Amino acid sequence: MTGASDSEAREFAAAFRNFLEWVHSEQMEGNDVVALLRDYLGEGASDQSVVTRALPPFEQVNLQTALDAWSREPEREVAIHGVSLPPHFGGVSLQQLLTGGPMPPLRLSAPALVDLPNGPGSTLACLQTALLLVSDADGRYVIMLNPPGEHEPPPSLNVEIAGLSVEAAQAVHARLAELRNQLNVYRGHLLDVSVTPMGGVSLEFGEVPQTARDDVVLPEAVLGRVERHALGIAAHRQALLSAGQHLKRGLLLYGPPGTGKTHTTRYLIGRMTAYTRFVLTGRALHAIGSVAELARDLQPAVIVLEDVDLVAEDRSFGPSSTSSVLFDLLDAMDGAAPDADLLFLLTTNRADLLEPALAARPGRVDVAIQIDLPDEEGRERLLALYGRSIPLRLSAEDVHEIVERTDGVTASFVKELLRRAMLEALQDNASVPVVTAAHTGRALDDLLDAGQQLTRSLLGVGTDPQTLPAGGGLGTLPPQIRHGFVGYRRGRFFS
Repeated sequence: MTGASDSEAREFAAAFRNFLEWVHSEQMEGNDVVALLRDYLGEGASDQSVVTRALPPFEQVNLQTALDAWSREPEREVAIHGVSLPPHFGGVSLQQLLTGGPMPPLRLSAPALVDLPNGPGSTLACLQTALLLVSDADGRYVIMLNPPGEHEPPPSLNVEIAGLSVEAAQAVHARLAELRNQLNVYRGHLLDVSVTPMGGVSLEFGEVPQTARDDVVLPEAVLGRVERHALGIAAHRQALLSAGQHLKRGLLLYGPPGTGKTHTTRYLIGRMTAYTRFVLTGRALHAIGSVAELARDLQPAVIVLEDVDLVAEDRSFGPSSTSSVLFDLLDAMDGAAPDADLLFLLTTNRADLLEPALAARPGRVDVAIQIDLPDEEGRERLLALYGRSIPLRLSAEDVHEIVERTDGVTASFVKELLRRAMLEALQDNASVPVVTAAHTGRALDDLLDAGQQLTRSLLGVGTDPQTLPAGGGLGTLPPQIRHGFVGYRRGRFFS
């Protein structure tokens, strides 16, 4: 019985294998995408390797720009066919199409396009899943584009080439990479960096700040030092290189929250119009490795990392989930060549928490500049600056009194003060509001009230309600209280 059972099992297996081969043959014969490839490349196409290059999703618009230029090169003909996939199907590779294997029914279609930004206020229609049938000096071959999968971590854009020798396919990939770099749509623009849910990097064209120099309320010596290290090196790039001096630099702006670090950064990136500028905040700091690599390709470039202490805190505080990001940051700052025109512009509220390796080693941070609380002249300038957009009517004596009462506050505090003063004026006369000393006085009394301690902390001002004079300013408080501040990190407040 056992011998008969084994024989029947072998017969069944053979019959089932023949059935699967028949089904596969029917699939392949009835698939017009496969038929197109076989007709174009010939039956021996599957004998050659498919050479694939994976690109980050943000390169899709650059790839399309490169393909458009490449297709127009002399002695080259390119026919484009779309590939229609069933709903919710992940995708199909060029290797599968050429060598066979289980696959869904595919159909040729008009090319599917996605409209992607290729500059501020402009877009470019980019191919999704598509076949490019190419004929040029290398012969007849096929390029297949496969867009990033929705649930693929990390997502990638795959460019596959079949019908050429490995060396010839690599040359085509190299030419497309050269064109992507030459025609890169991101070069020279301001880019806001974000991280997608699947861990990819997303780039959006940002609006260039129009912050004037007079709008940066800092002591002249401090602002001049910032400008020399950022704008001065940019202006004298060739002379510095000729003298054998390095261009790569790190600039750290530190100080209490609300003192104008971000405002100063906006002024700098608004002036550096010849640079590609990347701005990373919050979760986007995790993308520093990819962004630094792109910045090296698009130099001259600026990489802005706001609140860098979130990922660069001193490791002596204990294990941190951000340590891998810190290593990426250190590698990015070390990896660029000295003559690379890269500016790493870092801001932090807590310089004391920074990893010593970041701040201490030459070639990472070259200059650290404190952005401190505004002095009397600074507070007067801030009143004039933030008062330009409201109907402010104050005498010189009124301004002097406000400046006296706001000793120890931040720029953010002054801005919020005038916003509240405007609200007070609207309460009195909504139709024709005029902000007077009475309105600023009431707004200032409210902000200095003992019950507004957390509000002041959020505006960068540290206060102690028990020592705050009734209706008074902050000038009589001890410096460690006046100049302190409260932050929030890892689920707890610290001061």
